[in-house]
Amino acid sequence: MRLVIATCTVDYAGRLSTRLPLATRLLIVKADGSVLIHSDGGGYKPLNWMAAPCTLSEEPDRWLVSNRTGETMTIVLHQVLHDSAHQLGLDPGLVKDGVERHLQELLADRCEVLGDGWSLVRREYRTDIGPVDQRGAYVAVEIKRRGEIDGVEQLTRYLERLQLGMEGIRGVFAALAFAPQAKVLAAARGIQCVQLDYDALRGLEPTTPRLF
Repeated sequence: MRLVIATCTVDYAGRLSTRLPLATRLLIVKADGSVLIHSDGGGYKPLNWMAAPCTLSEEPDRWLVSNRTGETMTIVLHQVLHDSAHQLGLDPGLVKDGVERHLQELLADRCEVLGDGWSLVRREYRTDIGPVDQRGAYVAVEIKRRGEIDGVEQLTRYLERLQLGMEGIRGVFAALAFAPQAKVLAAARGIQCVQLDYDALRGLEPTTPRLF
């Protein structure tokens, strides 16, 4: 992770053209090559960025960031106030109260939340590209805390694999909330979106007997 604080201008050229005028900003170069431009205000979102895979070419007072589609981000450095690099190591990822795992457990006991007459066949179905959450004989369910486009893409890949042995299998994308774009993409691919109420699910007593 490289952190650079510099007074700079940033020009982006691609699907549209944008310009950030001269100001002091934080430039972040991540280990995967991504470059992000941040200011001291405006929340957590970068002002501009170029996601990996991309290429960074450096000159003494100029950075040129480009990707395979021809988009470019030109950063002109007027004054560099700080420049440091740090090895962060492997990150275990964000764990939020075990929500996704807990949702799987709750839905395993209450499959009817997803569809009338459903019963659990297997919590995960192993494919050559990873495990697939499955409910019912011919329904594959992807469970996320928040439904984003990448979750739709993931479920689409799983369904393509599962079609080889389970012809006619359909997909359900279950989440506590959905990005609008994810719902549009899911509908276009014939995937049903089911919005879950976590508090309501936690308030239900499981149907499976337990010792404690």
